[in-house]
Amino acid sequence: MNLGRRSFLRLAGVTTAGLAATACSPAPAPAPAPAPASPGTATGTPGPPDWAGLRTRLNGPLLRPGDDGFEPAKQVFNPLFDGRRPAAVARCATPEDVVACVEAAGGRVPVAARSGGHSYAGYSTPDDGLVVDVSGLAKIDVRGDRVTIGAGARLKDVYAALGRAGRCLPAGTCPTVGIAGLTLGGGIGVLTRKYGLTCDHLESARIVTADGKARTASADAEPDLFWALRGGGGGNFGIVTEFTFTTAPAPDVTVFGLRFPPAAAGAVLDAWQRWVASAPPELWTNLVLSGGPAVGCRVGGCYVGAESGLTPLIDALLADSGATPAERTVRGLDYPGAMKYYAGSEKRQSFVGASRVIAAPVEAAKITSVLAGRTGTDLLIDSLGGAVATVGRTDTAFWHRDALATVQVYASATAGTHDRVTASVTETVGRLAAAGATGAYVNYIDPALPDWMTAYYGGNAARLKDVSRTYDPDNVFAFGQSIKV
Repeated sequence: MNLGRRSFLRLAGVTTAGLAATACSPAPAPAPAPAPASPGTATGTPGPPDWAGLRTRLNGPLLRPGDDGFEPAKQVFNPLFDGRRPAAVARCATPEDVVACVEAAGGRVPVAARSGGHSYAGYSTPDDGLVVDVSGLAKIDVRGDRVTIGAGARLKDVYAALGRAGRCLPAGTCPTVGIAGLTLGGGIGVLTRKYGLTCDHLESARIVTADGKARTASADAEPDLFWALRGGGGGNFGIVTEFTFTTAPAPDVTVFGLRFPPAAAGAVLDAWQRWVASAPPELWTNLVLSGGPAVGCRVGGCYVGAESGLTPLIDALLADSGATPAERTVRGLDYPGAMKYYAGSEKRQSFVGASRVIAAPVEAAKITSVLAGRTGTDLLIDSLGGAVATVGRTDTAFWHRDALATVQVYASATAGTHDRVTASVTETVGRLAAAGATGAYVNYIDPALPDWMTAYYGGNAARLKDVSRTYDPDNVFAFGQSIKV
């Protein structure tokens, strides 16, 4: 996950008081729902792993059911997955621990890496499998215009370290998201249009593949694997232990938010789509539609530069839409301040999420009608373009280079409402596809998504399968939506 709902609402100049709980927004954790079953099977060597032997090889602890600390160790960001029962959680302290885990468990039980634990489908917590928790691999080493980051580092720590060094890496906003899953799926955020995706700044990655080997993937070493790691989705091909990125000088930015009357939602969405298509790369913007008896509409964004450059752009949107916002806020911030401004709560959140991608402008009425009566459901429409589109669709595994925007479907859920909310989200996703938004973003992974390989990866799907055939021919890292051979 990249942008939580609270971040979008702050971008739109709205407080979160009284709003339903969603990712990165403060709310008490509900009682756990029966966890959705985790698909994914192990193939290869029969028999269980030698857990006792693995424990002796690890520098970090191996926790199994009944051990002190096992229950909190298996928890992820979304409490709806608290009912998952992995066979073990390995808290890796070194890259060698990851090698030991893959060697001991690969082919015997499901093996899943966990960085921040924000998988929308809970794929990082497989039932009866081994969770390879890399959160202990969290070093952040800034040297000049490069930064080396351990796979378990959280965004709040990455931004703090970069801010102290006066450097910038475009990434997401939710403070507890791990750098690994974010990067491997592409990595969108509030600086995306100016600086590109997170994966566009990746220079190399250290990864443990299914054969238990630690490799370096870069443009010069394992180039096909390096290609796949830039947008091919977390959990595929191996377990990354470390990334090296290029960075940019930290910019000063101007943030803004506009809240519109419900009656203006359709006109604003129509104008917003035209606005994004012609906007300079310095402008990143999002539009939030909130379901209910009347569909709410908010627009926010981030401009790399001063307010004087942003003001005429906002005025152009308002003139085109013919709508007058009930609220308009504008604020200048430095890079560290902007990342704190966008950051949401670190508290766990209970939700059901999915996505679609808008490749070209869609009819606004078809989108707004999807939310009629769906109180507690938001469409978070996040602009692409700019620097994202300067990279070819086949140059990395991230396919949606020429798309206009991603659409995150986000709905609050509790133990008692999980099934109903899931059905509503699935229906919403289907209606968005019928309206013309047919792609999907793998970092908002959706286990119910039809034809998900095409939706996530488009024309890159076949090459991704070839890479998987080379580096994981026995599907050691299989899960419900893994790239299988």
